[in-house]
Amino acid sequence: MAQRLFTILFVDDDPAIISSLQRTFFEDDYCLLGADGGESALALLAEQRVDAALVDLKMPGLDGHTLLQIIHQQFPQTKVIMLTGHGGVEDAVKAMQAGACDFLQKPFCQEVLRNRIAQLYQIWFLEEENRRLSEGNEYYFSFSPLLGSSSLMAKLKEMIVKIAHGEASVLIQGETGTGKELVAKALHHHSERSANPFVVIDCGALSETVIESELFGHKKGAFTGAQNERIGLFRAAHQGTLFLDEVGEFSLAMQVKLLRTLQERQVRPLGGQKSIPVDVRIVAATNRDLREDVSAGRFREDLYYRLQVFTLEVPALRQRLADIPLLARSFIKLFATDRTTVTNVSTAALSAMEAYPWPGNVRELENVIRRAVILGREPEIRFQDLPPHIADNVTPRQPPAGDLSPDSLAAHEKMAISDALFKACGNRRQAAAILGIGEATLYRKLKKYRIDDFRS
Repeated sequence: MAQRLFTILFVDDDPAIISSLQRTFFEDDYCLLGADGGESALALLAEQRVDAALVDLKMPGLDGHTLLQIIHQQFPQTKVIMLTGHGGVEDAVKAMQAGACDFLQKPFCQEVLRNRIAQLYQIWFLEEENRRLSEGNEYYFSFSPLLGSSSLMAKLKEMIVKIAHGEASVLIQGETGTGKELVAKALHHHSERSANPFVVIDCGALSETVIESELFGHKKGAFTGAQNERIGLFRAAHQGTLFLDEVGEFSLAMQVKLLRTLQERQVRPLGGQKSIPVDVRIVAATNRDLREDVSAGRFREDLYYRLQVFTLEVPALRQRLADIPLLARSFIKLFATDRTTVTNVSTAALSAMEAYPWPGNVRELENVIRRAVILGREPEIRFQDLPPHIADNVTPRQPPAGDLSPDSLAAHEKMAISDALFKACGNRRQAAAILGIGEATLYRKLKKYRIDDFRS
């Protein structure tokens, strides 16, 4: 399947500006389109998919504000950056409220524009990869909860599709919080057993007596408190998939009973006299090194080889940092309610999250996003909305001047001002708007921190 190019549309009534913008991205692998007005832009949008549009605010006929509203309603997949040369910050803020993802004031810094487009491209690329992998055919993966389009996740998904239709047992290995149960569900989802039960048991959460009853069932009166017959999870999963989570926690005695059941494909309920045939595919998972446990005598070698006909390794989140933007935005959508304001995540917050090692893996990221969505009061998750242990992990990009401690509030404030000035290409009024402070306050802080004003 051919990869569709990221498509950018430049809309301006000045042909020289369109030519200049196209030259800026001439060497990039983008599809570049130009339109000399709002009407021409709508005609192009109706003919082909556009991923990003740079729209001039002031144009004769259909102006930028009106075009933005139409794009937002009719072509919501298109991200719009407004180019302002006349209206200033107030019109730009109005455009942001109407659905624009960003604004730049003419004359703008080419590098700032290139960086912003690169960010949109990265988001687009991850969404395209996830869409491609989610297409409903045998080659491409179609289990949306298992998010990620990094090379490691793409290989994992490809392997899932290859082995899902078989009957052989599968051992899933990975750290806690990586999503091993999602991988097991994906195997079941793609298998011939998908219409039948997917049954889960946490092997480390129950005592040996209870887990034996849970797995194999029991007859009425088999033990004290057994007032009713129980069929057990093996029989509950008949013709489906039984997922043994943290199988490495089984005692040696339970390992013997499990091995016998797998060999005979029969279960004998506690207190029962007859064995009952079962047709179950076994998928097991562990965060332990079972080969080491086998060597140490903690896990039976024969059971190990019966479980790991195929082995799937689920990568830790620190091994697939490129998936963080996609995962973060997915969790934002999951936790958003009518009372929350967060709909996206800022570049600064993403940078901090990509610098963090994530010992708790995807589960930890999920909890961080849940917290930020609940506490956030802005449209985006900001750097300061992250938990301290993540924010403190980030090394400042520039050493603060003078005697400022790198961890001081003043150092962070100075960095924020410098970043705003860079994004605004030295325009103080625009930088103050980005920071949410008055121009007079900005002037005082520029003097206080000895920050040079600059223009590109």
